[in-house]
Amino acid sequence: MINSLRTTASNPLTLLESTSNLKELHQIHAQLLVSGHLNHPRLLSKFVSLLALSQNTHNLPYSRKILNHSPSSPTTFALNNLIRAHSKPPFNPLLAFNFYSQILHSPSLSPDNFTFTFLVRASAHLTSAAIGAASHAAALKRGHADDPHVQSSLIHMYSSFRSSTACHRLFEGIQDPDVVMQTAMIGAYVASGEIDVARKVFGEMPQRDAIAWNAMIAGYSHVGRCREALELFSAMQGESVRVSEATMVSVLTACARLGALDQGRWAHAYIQKKRIQLTVTLGTSLIDMYSKCGIVDRAMEVFKAMPEKNVYTWSSAMSGLAMNGAGKQCIEVFELMEKEELEPNEITFVSVLRGCSIAGLVDRGLEYFDLMKSKYGIEPWPEHYGCMVDLYGRAGRLEEALQFIKSMPSKPHSGAWGALLNACKIYRNIELGELALNKILEIEAMHDGAYVLLSNIYADFRNWKGVSSVRELMKAKGVRKEPGCSVIEVSGLVHEFFVGDKSHPMYQEIEVMLGEINWKLKLAGYAAKTNEVLFDIEEEEKENALIWHSEKLAIAYGLIALKEGVTVRIVKNLRVCWDCHDWTKFISKVFEREIIVRDRNRFHHFKDGVCSCKDYW
Repeated sequence: MINSLRTTASNPLTLLESTSNLKELHQIHAQLLVSGHLNHPRLLSKFVSLLALSQNTHNLPYSRKILNHSPSSPTTFALNNLIRAHSKPPFNPLLAFNFYSQILHSPSLSPDNFTFTFLVRASAHLTSAAIGAASHAAALKRGHADDPHVQSSLIHMYSSFRSSTACHRLFEGIQDPDVVMQTAMIGAYVASGEIDVARKVFGEMPQRDAIAWNAMIAGYSHVGRCREALELFSAMQGESVRVSEATMVSVLTACARLGALDQGRWAHAYIQKKRIQLTVTLGTSLIDMYSKCGIVDRAMEVFKAMPEKNVYTWSSAMSGLAMNGAGKQCIEVFELMEKEELEPNEITFVSVLRGCSIAGLVDRGLEYFDLMKSKYGIEPWPEHYGCMVDLYGRAGRLEEALQFIKSMPSKPHSGAWGALLNACKIYRNIELGELALNKILEIEAMHDGAYVLLSNIYADFRNWKGVSSVRELMKAKGVRKEPGCSVIEVSGLVHEFFVGDKSHPMYQEIEVMLGEINWKLKLAGYAAKTNEVLFDIEEEEKENALIWHSEKLAIAYGLIALKEGVTVRIVKNLRVCWDCHDWTKFISKVFEREIIVRDRNRFHHFKDGVCSCKDYW
């Protein structure tokens, strides 16, 4: 205790480390004034800098007030730290230029390399590329543009403006780039989508720090090359590089996109083993990963255990419940959020409206849509309107869905018409379906999913002329249907199957398993739904065409490779067709195996011959 008091007496600024509110800050300030410590310019600058860079958001405005009312002139050190504090969110980066102006107009001060490092960082958060170019020009004029820290900040700034040409020109002009600049360049290439070029720079680095590894893993995850992200993470561990929160967020994102539950569970265990702090961001990523792997109960366990949550955490939990078919639970979580008096945002209401749609609560959905605008002042996004059309469509109220689209304040988007087209498919309404398709094609002429949906409607009515006309239209416009691809994870390895795929090493075993499955399902009463086969061919040929759909291949492999009783989990890039949906329901009952399929729209939890989507998707 005596030593602690002596430390405080010799350096009273240490008191700032434990302050948590404005009252305590006022007391420390008063003590420093009375003791005369703030009469010394060096100590004053230190005090202002500590406040400016503090984690407490109320300290930065206070530091500005102290500087404005100080009897002595501020130092470059203090002004640089105020520029630094304003160079990152949530603070206004434009204010950084006010402090830069103070340095320029002071007769005794001049900007240094730290000034421009932080000024350029502030410019990166502005939408004006002209301001960024002016900061670069000022650094050149003052002779600090060749400083390594300024150079790496310039690369980051031009990267934020999506100017990979400027980044590349800067990088090429550096004779011996250090690890900081090389890492900045990796981030620039990643931001512009040049992931392979980023990997080349990464591979040529003689030394790589944790930030470089994180940038590369995040880049792969961001562009959807998730398998490579996980492979790189494995290599990162092999080189004993320190793993941080940022690393694990990217790894969990990759696992979520792949639906790789085993690897996601391993990542969670790794976080716990390494005692990586479960921040709001990391916890939210865990919720998202478990939700997108179909383990919504585990996602909610993480949610409930989190000591701190923000609006994105709550929204992620609601989204997970909605996408897994738990609409009523989603609404319950929203009601709990309102009791906590946490203000929802646009993303929150997308989840809530989806929850209402899944639960079939049309009136409740309308209430929330109005509440979003009247109580919270949130202007609806296109996604909100799409949810409302889906809400009407799921309830079979197609005319009301159409009227809702017509009442939209702006031109209806393809998502709203797409939701109506999907409802027309479910309720077999050709006339409205044709209208919806034409509206979609006015907006997105290359929308392959819309063509396929209308083709399915025609095929359902055995209108082969209609099917043929859609196919001819696709051919004339150069629209190609995206090939179906299904992914399954077994023992930590991800296996991909495409429609008609015979490339898997266990293809012969899969073919035998498909034969056994179909034999058992037919005994149980299954009959192939051939009405969606878009060709006027014999029934037997149609059945043969259906058996090679990618999810059937993946499920057959899962039944071979996974132990009895283990849930089969599939991720598919397209909508599940009617036949595959019916086929999987039968398997879940006949083989007594739970199957979870995540398609383009939502999750399908198959168990005992029933699906969580209630046959609407």
